[in-house]
Amino acid sequence: MKNNNFYKNKKTFFEGWYFKHQSKDFSIAFIPGINISKDGRKYSFIQVITKNSSYNINYDFKDFSISEDRLTIKIKDNIFSTKGLILNIKNKDITAKGRLVYSNVTPIKRDIMGPFKYFPFMECFHGVLSLNHKVNGTLTLNNKEIIFNNDLGYIEKDWGKSFPNRYLWVQCNDFSVEDTSIMVSIADIPFLGFEFKGCIAIVYYKGKEYRLATYNGVKLILYDEKGLIIKRGAYKLEIEIKKLSPQSLLAPNGGAMIRTIYENISCSARFKFYKNKDLLFDLESRNTSFEYVGE
Repeated sequence: MKNNNFYKNKKTFFEGWYFKHQSKDFSIAFIPGINISKDGRKYSFIQVITKNSSYNINYDFKDFSISEDRLTIKIKDNIFSTKGLILNIKNKDITAKGRLVYSNVTPIKRDIMGPFKYFPFMECFHGVLSLNHKVNGTLTLNNKEIIFNNDLGYIEKDWGKSFPNRYLWVQCNDFSVEDTSIMVSIADIPFLGFEFKGCIAIVYYKGKEYRLATYNGVKLILYDEKGLIIKRGAYKLEIEIKKLSPQSLLAPNGGAMIRTIYENISCSARFKFYKNKDLLFDLESRNTSFEYVGE
């Protein structure tokens, strides 16, 4: 692990990583991160979310360190990386211990932000570290043992100043078809005094990547708390959200984790993907993650 010179002079800044794990009947995500308020105060945190509960554990910033390639994060006795994680969380609300190992990590081909990654004044940046990978190991969560045996994982990250005021995010890789994963993010993006609706989406189907994004001509037909329809050229993606189970999480606003949002880590949804009039797939999942924050 290296020192934290990257964050030395930053203010009004956050960075967080999202490590999701799911077995046949259980889903859990760990969100390690840091935030720096406008007056320069810094701390680190780990958030934990399951279908039925969520937790936030704060740490001193000095408990946080990160590798030079920024793919391994350490917060006190907890380590998160693209190879796996080691957990040792304990406070009055939660005890979480264990070790998980990842294999067959699947990064995307190019940066999901496209040309927008070069614009330093963007409010929020997004990255996808693994669309799909295998998870093996054991966790103990509040004295309950959870075993992952060739189960599913997903990793992404966000950084910048604030989450968008209005946005939708959906992610799922728990399908009956192997090597299939979907992630969509739609948000109101402030830009040079104006605002536009931006979209980044990956449809990874049977090992082939399809990208539908603002920078390659995607059209937003609709999106709300019930799902979305987006289209780019011959391709159309429809997602119908069926059953919700929201839990509260903290989200950044001006660098500080002072905003409450609600995430469904494991809800039911239906996914349809078309090329022209041909239906490429019609898939359902009970382990879809979904957030919708309206105006």
